[in-house]
Amino acid sequence: MLNTNPQAQTLNDIIRNDSPTVFSLLSDHGKAAFLPKEGILAQSALAEGKKINATIGIATDDHNIPLYLNSLHNHVSLDPNNIYPYAPSSGLPKLREFWNAQLKLKNPTLSGKQFSKPVVTAGITHSLYIAGYLFINENEQIISPDLFWGNYQLIFESNFGAKLTTFPIFKNRKFNTEGLSELLNTSGTKKIVLLNFPNNPTGYTPTKDEAKSIVDILVNAAKSGKEILVLLDDAYFGLVYEDNIEKESLFSYLCDAHKNILTIKLDGATKEDYVWGLRTAFITYGGYKLKTETYGALEQKTTGAIRSSISSASHLSQTLLVSAYNSDSYEEEKKKLYSLLMSRYQMVVNIFKENSKYKEYFTPFPYNSGYFMCISLNKSIDADKVRQTLLEKYDTGVISLDNNIRIAFSAVSSKFIPELFENIYLACKYFSKS
Repeated sequence: MLNTNPQAQTLNDIIRNDSPTVFSLLSDHGKAAFLPKEGILAQSALAEGKKINATIGIATDDHNIPLYLNSLHNHVSLDPNNIYPYAPSSGLPKLREFWNAQLKLKNPTLSGKQFSKPVVTAGITHSLYIAGYLFINENEQIISPDLFWGNYQLIFESNFGAKLTTFPIFKNRKFNTEGLSELLNTSGTKKIVLLNFPNNPTGYTPTKDEAKSIVDILVNAAKSGKEILVLLDDAYFGLVYEDNIEKESLFSYLCDAHKNILTIKLDGATKEDYVWGLRTAFITYGGYKLKTETYGALEQKTTGAIRSSISSASHLSQTLLVSAYNSDSYEEEKKKLYSLLMSRYQMVVNIFKENSKYKEYFTPFPYNSGYFMCISLNKSIDADKVRQTLLEKYDTGVISLDNNIRIAFSAVSSKFIPELFENIYLACKYFSKS
């Protein structure tokens, strides 16, 4: 057990007195995490606006404007004060307020429900890392579908010594709720569930009925005495292309579902607003009837973890996003880009409808959303050799995953999508005869 600072202990007491379950879900690092109240940040905040402020570690000119290089600043037209100083470790208040409002707008079921204020991170990978730091101990198991983003292994297994324990994502071409239930109801009290919808790599989001079943399974397990941490990787949230698919995050239904469930929503501008390199995302907590001060304690622990790792996310990235969100054209621009991705998705759907010959070598996994779709190759065909053949003979790049191939149709011009699948077919044909 790590040494616990008195400030961390105060936060622990707040959480434990309100929800023993949430406290027990915290990792050793999570129980030790806190944001110093009397450190450099706190003292600097008290000195803000003073005539002479020698507290914060930046450099300013004689008019108290941050120093900057003209060769850099020539490329931006923003106020230097909104670019170069450090952003707060929890993120710019205006950005957090906007994202909080957007969560309710995009997820109508959240209306009237209580959840934490989003804390800004340096991308969803960082959000996942912080969640792991605060809640996952060595040797703990993380329940996940078997088709998952490979970076989860680096984040959770390499960094924290946890173990991804998987179930087949599909059963009879539907989301395998039975597989989730079986793993969730094995021995042990603490359970960690990691769900990613739209799923990377398959591009699948549950139907409304499947989403309800997932929630019911989690709630029933909680009623039986399991203490459940649900991590929702909502990186591709909003990119759903079919009418019968659940369009709200599972966070809407889980954030107040049961006293034994704590849900963490991990999302961000990264994919939702097409700003991958700006590395801006969020962590939001939802628990059953948690008090405002408990959410505050979780936010402080999260901010402390950020402060002790990267200090804060990019001020420039956050300022750019705040500016975009205040633009009158923001919503219309997003609709236009969504329409482009949806048109590419529909092309893929039509290709499989019109080309039955592809079944000779590969079939698609269920898909309906996001950036990706996956195909499963016949067992006699080696996916990685097909990938190499595509590179060498067909000027085409894909990702091989075991005996499957992941295709990012989001990154392929519409004019090349038919050629992409024809090349895969030809590569499979070439390999099957070689």
